[in-house]
Amino acid sequence: MDDEESLLTRDKDRERIREELKHMSFEDLQKLKEKLGTKVYNETIFGKKNKIKKMKTEFKRENKSRPREMSAKKPVPRYQELTRVKNALLSRDPRFDSLCGTYDEKAFKRSYAFINKLRENDLKTLQTELKETKDLKTIKKVKYLIQRLENQLREVKKKKEKEKKEQQEKKELLESVKQGEKPVFKKKSEKKVLDLVSQYEELKNKGKLKKHIQRLRKKNKHKDRIKLKTDKLE
Repeated sequence: MDDEESLLTRDKDRERIREELKHMSFEDLQKLKEKLGTKVYNETIFGKKNKIKKMKTEFKRENKSRPREMSAKKPVPRYQELTRVKNALLSRDPRFDSLCGTYDEKAFKRSYAFINKLRENDLKTLQTELKETKDLKTIKKVKYLIQRLENQLREVKKKKEKEKKEQQEKKELLESVKQGEKPVFKKKSEKKVLDLVSQYEELKNKGKLKKHIQRLRKKNKHKDRIKLKTDKLE
């Protein structure tokens, strides 16, 4: 009975303390917590928590070579923790990675415009090297590099000319719309013919038209020979 009475008095005291603390400001409560300490403060307000000690059951083996007996009461984890791979090991391809942003062709050309200048400088140095060298192996290697650089620069030039033509066509269409005329869109076949005409005019101005025609004739002859051979085999 004495224990019950002491518990009741403790509960009453705790309730009275709680009522008093309700009217206190947050600043005063923090000061009180600092004075008493977190443990004492929590015990006075919330009371002591009864800690239940879990008894560990040890399963002994009759023979040490036998497998250990485990408790069936132990819960199995729902989600199995997998081994984490370090980020350094994961390879990332910037072409297909959304974190690296989207590809902007205009921005890319602006950023790497200096590469064409470097190619032009390399071409000049290789041409001077070709004149000075006498070794057959180095001549062959330098000629191959010159050809490759010339092809790269030619492709860049072609793209630029194509872009200029497209811009010109757009301007012409916009002007015709502004004047109240119906815009006329060129077909792919018409564009192809116009490109060929401009190509031939450019070769004629440079004096390379005959060489180009001879190359085309040789190519066509070679194609005809292959076709004849395949027809005979059939």
